[in-house]
Amino acid sequence: MTKQSLSSEVIMIPSFQDADPMGVVYHGNYFRFFEEARRVMLDKIGYNYREMQASGYMWPIIDTRVKYIKPIAFDLTVRVEAKLTEWENRLKVDYVIYDAQTGARLTKGYTMQVAVDIKTEEMCFVSPKAFTDKIEAWNHNA
Repeated sequence: MTKQSLSSEVIMIPSFQDADPMGVVYHGNYFRFFEEARRVMLDKIGYNYREMQASGYMWPIIDTRVKYIKPIAFDLTVRVEAKLTEWENRLKVDYVIYDAQTGARLTKGYTMQVAVDIKTEEMCFVSPKAFTDKIEAWNHNA
């Protein structure tokens, strides 16, 4: 595991198009919020999706879970936190969505991704050096 957990947070305001007819964010859109926080987190170590591809790996999601605690209205400002909790054999990122004003926890979840060699399309059973070097460099500088 990392010495200091790699994490990020983003502030988002769901738009009207994110909501169902009752004005509540559609359940599938929570993954977009997770994705944005994960994108910012991976940018911190210089391993965003373009850099993943350039390193010869794709990282499909193989498992995910969301616990909907309280509904999110389409115009509510939310804070989405992402934290890397596993990285040696797969990427596991935990998420929490909070009401940005009150701090109330609204949602939590996780995603798991594995490295797949782009050329062979074979799943890697350990995270590739191209990724672990980025984590180690970040830890060294953190």
